[in-house]
Amino acid sequence: MGKKVKNKEIAERLGVSSTLVSLVLNNKADQHGIRKDTQERVLALARQMGYFDLVLEKTETSSIEEKPGIIGMVIPAANDPFIYGIVPYLQKAFESIGFLFSVTTKDPDETRAARIVAAYKKFFTGLILVGDAADDYVIRSLRAASFPFVLLEKSVSQMRLNTVCSDLSDGAQRVVNHIAKIGYKNVLIITDKYSPGSESYMIEILRNAFRNREGMNMPVIIELENTIADNEIEFSQIEKYLRPPYSGEIMIILSSEMVYRVITTFRRKKVRIPQDIALICMEEGIGFDLICPSVTCLRKPMAGMALKVANMIWTEVKNAGKSKYKRQVNMSPELVVRQSCGTIG
Repeated sequence: MGKKVKNKEIAERLGVSSTLVSLVLNNKADQHGIRKDTQERVLALARQMGYFDLVLEKTETSSIEEKPGIIGMVIPAANDPFIYGIVPYLQKAFESIGFLFSVTTKDPDETRAARIVAAYKKFFTGLILVGDAADDYVIRSLRAASFPFVLLEKSVSQMRLNTVCSDLSDGAQRVVNHIAKIGYKNVLIITDKYSPGSESYMIEILRNAFRNREGMNMPVIIELENTIADNEIEFSQIEKYLRPPYSGEIMIILSSEMVYRVITTFRRKKVRIPQDIALICMEEGIGFDLICPSVTCLRKPMAGMALKVANMIWTEVKNAGKSKYKRQVNMSPELVVRQSCGTIG
């Protein structure tokens, strides 16, 4: 058996008192008003130091015990670059605290919803619901059953739930500030007419950011109705905005999938990026750093988001889904500046 990890050792490494560590490890932190982020730091370090891996003496049994099991992540679809990016971080985070981790797609058949939720509760110890996979029925069913779950990239204003989201308003402001810094005034926002509601929300956030910026014109919204092939767009829907009187200078494309189609079409039409029109994407796509030109985009803080999600789920599991405190965390994305926006600075 390994050496027992003492509260004093954890306290010294964190720069807090042994009493605080004891309260957290004995599940008494909330009643003593210890901040949630401090609790997370104590629990995370305790796990890393092997506090919960050691067999304690009967007289020293901790009131917090890790519950082995499987954390499931329910996603809307498997072709989302965000999913590819964050899964390795989540895998590592859950492995460090002794949980297995599994990813499953949402069942599109709403008539089977009750059976699917029952299967979730039977098979998984806790759930991460991503984006549109967190529909109203699933959320209310899990909440009523006090089942441990966290929403990722989804917020519900009517209910106080554990959520971890990227800060869309901050991301939009970063993009608009960068466009203004470069000196562009005529902006096109490119979206898919049949895109999910989240893109409409992002358009409104971008509009608000432009309203608060002097010296820039309000952007033109282009909703692409169809494509001429799987990897291209109908060029005529954008072409008229590249010429006077509007003379678009930069495109903000909302989805990474649309970026590949736009670049392919523009190459065929001999439209140069960024010389003829620049480009920024509101999310990072696979291979954006390898495309020519490389694509400027917003990058979500996936490592930080994964750690927050893991800590929240672990707290919910140890409290059997009945934790009194729910946290809504918004994390700022990073603007990764590459060649497509017309600057490498």
